[in-house]
This record gives sequence, C-alpha cells and structure tokens, in this order.
Amino acid sequence: MTEDNLSLTTEFTLIGFTDHPQLKTPLFLVFFTIYLITMVGNLGLVALVVTEHRLHTPMYTFLGNLALMDSCCSCAITPKMLQNFFSKDRKISLYECMAQFYFLCLAETADCFLLAAMAYDRFVAICKPLQYHTMMSKKLCIQMTTGAYIAGNLHSMIHIGFLFRLNFCRSHQINHFFCDVLPLYRLSCADPYINELMLFIFSGSVQVFSIIIVIISYLFILFMIFKMKSKEGKGKAFSTCASHFLSVSIFYGSLLFMYIRPNSVNDKDKDIPLAIFYTIVIPLLNPFIYSLRNKEVINVMKKIMKKIS
Repeated sequence: MTEDNLSLTTEFTLIGFTDHPQLKTPLFLVFFTIYLITMVGNLGLVALVVTEHRLHTPMYTFLGNLALMDSCCSCAITPKMLQNFFSKDRKISLYECMAQFYFLCLAETADCFLLAAMAYDRFVAICKPLQYHTMMSKKLCIQMTTGAYIAGNLHSMIHIGFLFRLNFCRSHQINHFFCDVLPLYRLSCADPYINELMLFIFSGSVQVFSIIIVIISYLFILFMIFKMKSKEGKGKAFSTCASHFLSVSIFYGSLLFMYIRPNSVNDKDKDIPLAIFYTIVIPLLNPFIYSLRNKEVINVMKKIMKKIS
C-alpha cells in the first residue's frame, strides 16, 4: 500500500453530475430553478399554515411540517451542488459531509413518519368522520409531530456515530452530488459491515413501519370510497387519495431501492438517479400534490392575494 493510501482522508471531492463544460450551465439553470420553486412552494406553505387560523388542523399541521422537512432536505443538498457546478476543487470537509448527511437523514426520516401520520389522519377523516375530533386531538397531533422529529434526530445520530468509526483512506472522491452513506462506505479502509447492518436494520424498520401504516390506512380508505353512494364524493375522495398515494409510492420506492436493496453498497450506478427522486423531485412535487390541488389552501391563497392587491 502506498503512502497516499495510508494517509487518512479529512476532506472529499464531490464528483457531481458531469465534467462536460457545455452541460454545466444548462444543468445549473435547471436545478437552480427547481431549488427556487421548491423553497418558495414549501416555505410559502409553511407560512400559510402558521398564519392562517383556518389551517390550524391536524392535516395541515402535518402538511406544514412535511413542507418544512422538504425545505430542510433541499437546503442540505442543493446549495452545495449548485456551487460545485462552477467550483474548481469541489471540496467538502469530513465534518461538512457528516452535517450534510445528518440533515438529509433527519428530513427523510421525519418525512416517513409524517406521511404515515397524514395517511392515518385521512383514514380517520374519511372512515370515522364523527369521531375525528376525538381520535385526532390536538394533543395527539403534537405528539405525532414531535415523535417524527425525535425519530429523525435519533436515526441521524445513530448513523453519524457509526460513520465516525470508519477511516477513509482509499480515495477522497465521492461519486455523488452530496455526501451519502453508501458512497462513504465504499471509501472506507475499515470493514463497513456493521454500518451496513445498522443501515439495513434501522432504515428498514423506519420505512417498513411507516409503509405498513400508509398501506393499511389507504386500504380502509379505498374500501370506504367504494361503499360511497355519491359519485361526486367518491370521485373527490379517490382523486385526493390517488395523488397522495402516488407521491408516497415514489418517495418510499426510491428510499427502499436505494438503501434496502441487496448489494446496495456495491451497486453505485443507481445512486444518483435514485437520489434525484427523493432529494430533488419529491420536495418539488409535494407542495403541488398536497396543497395546490386542495381547495381550502387555494381559497386562503386567493384571500391573501385580494388583500395584497
């Protein structure tokens, strides 16, 4: 082993999407536009939920926190990615790398539990409307939201703690556009088996638990929709649930295939395409899926626009 390989790495180079100069400007403009729309959409939704009294309900509380976590995910990933399009060295320190992954893991884990909470909320609203205010009390809503944040922090700290047991001496180049655990495992000169096992156990548990809640909730909702006599009510409920379930399916599908698939550590070709879905596409789509298709949110926005004008 050479002297270079023996020296431990304390900073990395993010390879990113491409080294072709002619593609850098178009890609920068595309992702910068996506970033602006994502931040305006999600933070605007957070502001609406906070300021508008009519939106102080469990569904919009979960939705506002989901938008906040999507903003956190975008802020953790996109600014550094945009900077690296025109940066010569594209360096990121070990601690910056850990911080980036920490906030990403926090946001994605909290999203899993918030989506499960939203699915349960819709189940109660559609299947047990007379008991809604009892079953979805303000106290329970706060507990579920707080639990999502606590789970996100604990999950992040577990993986960060296990990352610090690794020594990085094989290379300083991360073949990705942000610091993710799988590319870091590939750079470790220590055996990352324990890290891989913990990733499989904890990430798998979080995703399987929340997916089960989502699936069961939507199965009951679909059963109730088919029992409805009103075609208008059936179409409205089905349209809302279908769009929600589409977003949930893309989110969970990309996460499961990214971290839980067999041989995920060695299969690096799928890292960037899958990561684009859950770090860029989903935060962009969620404000449109969950709010702009919602008449109540649209009415609140129209009311605010009339006041401004």
